[in-house]
Amino acid sequence: MNIDMLKQKPFELSDAQAAWVARTLAGLTTERKVGQLFCVLGDAYAPEKLADLVSRYGIGGVLFRPAPADEVRQRFAGLDALADVPLLKAANLEEGGAGVLSDGTYFGSQLQVAAADDIECTRAFARVCAREGRSVGVNWTFSPVVDIDYNFRNPITNVRTFGSDPERVLRNASAYVRTVQRHGIAAACKHFPGDGVDFRDQHLHPTYNSLTAQAWFDTFGRIYKALIDEGLLSIMVGHIVQPHVIQEINPAASQEDMLPGSQSRELLTGVLRERFGFNGVIITDATIMGGYTMTMPRSRAIPTSIAAGCDMLCFSTDIWEDIGYLLDALESGLLTRERLDDAVTRVLALKAKLNADFPAAEADAQAERERCARKAVTLVKDVQGLVPVRREAYPRIRLVTLGQDEIYDGSMTDIAAELLERQGFEVERYDPFADDLHGTRGLPEDRLTLILCNMPAESNQTTVRIGWCKKHALEIPRFVCEERTAFISFANPYHLQDVPRVRTYINAYAATRATIAAAVERLLGQAPFEGISPVDPFCGLEDARL
Repeated sequence: MNIDMLKQKPFELSDAQAAWVARTLAGLTTERKVGQLFCVLGDAYAPEKLADLVSRYGIGGVLFRPAPADEVRQRFAGLDALADVPLLKAANLEEGGAGVLSDGTYFGSQLQVAAADDIECTRAFARVCAREGRSVGVNWTFSPVVDIDYNFRNPITNVRTFGSDPERVLRNASAYVRTVQRHGIAAACKHFPGDGVDFRDQHLHPTYNSLTAQAWFDTFGRIYKALIDEGLLSIMVGHIVQPHVIQEINPAASQEDMLPGSQSRELLTGVLRERFGFNGVIITDATIMGGYTMTMPRSRAIPTSIAAGCDMLCFSTDIWEDIGYLLDALESGLLTRERLDDAVTRVLALKAKLNADFPAAEADAQAERERCARKAVTLVKDVQGLVPVRREAYPRIRLVTLGQDEIYDGSMTDIAAELLERQGFEVERYDPFADDLHGTRGLPEDRLTLILCNMPAESNQTTVRIGWCKKHALEIPRFVCEERTAFISFANPYHLQDVPRVRTYINAYAATRATIAAAVERLLGQAPFEGISPVDPFCGLEDARL
């Protein structure tokens, strides 16, 4: 790479910074150049092994899973002291500072932010991420997710996205990227070429973005191109195949060339570098995932990713083995020294860019989280005219909790019960195992059944459907024709596919004290519903509208 290119977007380095990159590159041995291509999961190594990777092998970056702030700060600082070349210190700041700090702010999901339909909420969300990340040394975030949630059956995108409208995704992603990068954290938009079309999980095996080439360039492609033009510093590529775009870039492509983005020359060099003009850092998604490991032998996959256009590799099944594969590829010619230097130059340029003074991000995390929660809660349907719920009509509320009761703020049931009891309601906590099948004549007319559902989509989980109690599924909203029932989802906007006949349904998008309070306030008519659904919560099902 021509060093003068580092003065162009997205790095825009000064003469002194560019000179540092050139000088540092020239001073690295081949082995330490190879080390710069790795971002490792710090928690996967004993402290002495991690220290050796930094001091001896010169790895490029480290990510730690969430831990108390003092612990994360000390771990990063200790590694910094061992590093000859500054480290990229990474985190997944998808939901707030909680992405790196166990005592940080869980702001909410990206879909919640999108549902608020207020770009200032997005900027506040990004400021919280930047402030809490920078407070412990983080300078690189593997966020935002810019996938488009086209398929409600996809088990991984869901609330991690800004929704199914490309314009809304781009609007929110742009605000997030601009904000975190202004405050000294490089954004890595993911998961190129784009998740949310397939109904499967790329963590487990390669998946497909099956849009036509034109449809892809008009949607996913447009989002990436716009963010690149705005100065996006890095992109994380997924283990997702886009066969039609590969075919357009290379009409002679065979079935063997239909590789996931993390290994595809057509997608990485042909689209990102050449067609979109991206000059920043490209990193794979985690190479421990089945979507990466199942395409070819690892001894070929690791160097193939770099040769195809990636600059860094995220995580390793065996870091020492992977380093060896790259060194072997340099000897065999599978990976050229020119491509190695090109990748390392970009990694060093990102480090030079981030090794500068940036203004501190200011944000009242709690106040901003509550504001976003209030604006995001969405009344999807209320065909029975239940809202607002009046205590005079329904003094008794039966709480039914589905999924995970323990959340970041405590017990979801306890929080909801406390809020309702404060308003004078008598609250019953329902236990299906203490109940039996019964008829309808004895149903109390003055009781409302309120179902709270917290069943989030998660990595390596192949379904996002509701699982019911084995005892006759007693907690289902069985008698919607005879008793008043309301359903609030706190982690998944698509639960109407499993409770299509429930007559009052609310989406809150994230399980936090703030969203529970906001949902209860609006259910009781103490504030209006303002949220705009970023997806189709009816899942295309006509009966879900009844």
